[in-house]
Amino acid sequence: MSYAIVYDSSTGNTEQLARAVAAALPSEDCVAFGRVGDVDRAALAQADRVYVGFWTNRGDCTDELAEVLVTLGGKDVFLFGTAGFGADETYFAGVVSRVLVHLPESAQVIGSFMCQGRMPAVVRSRYVQTAEAKPEQAARMQQLIDNFDEASNHPNDDDLARLRAAVVGAE
Repeated sequence: MSYAIVYDSSTGNTEQLARAVAAALPSEDCVAFGRVGDVDRAALAQADRVYVGFWTNRGDCTDELAEVLVTLGGKDVFLFGTAGFGADETYFAGVVSRVLVHLPESAQVIGSFMCQGRMPAVVRSRYVQTAEAKPEQAARMQQLIDNFDEASNHPNDDDLARLRAAVVGAE
């Protein structure tokens, strides 16, 4: 079965996942691999299965990736993504459900995977500055700082192993 891997990565987290997906699959069946703006759309259209990676942008994928998702009618689709927030499956399920809205009904979702991902250092700096400037928000900012610090360790080897297992299990 031919497959393609297309991903959108802002900080490198989702690209790391895309490379793990590729490593879990037979390379001879790959017809396209690349970033959303660079991948060969004709090859993508020829794939039987498409692995789609995204970073979480305000609880959803980016508009550019959504434009690819709407073209995947009749395809088997596996979604994978990263989010700086929410190390919990409920949050991740909500993100996946919002991304799913972009797929045509004729697409068959064969699996999904989400994990935390590192965020740019400027995000943490913004939380620290807000906590200092607005003491009434300090407790909430500390929660965000703690989440940022935890996310800085992801994706890790465990995340990548779980993704590879999910991909192989969807075969």
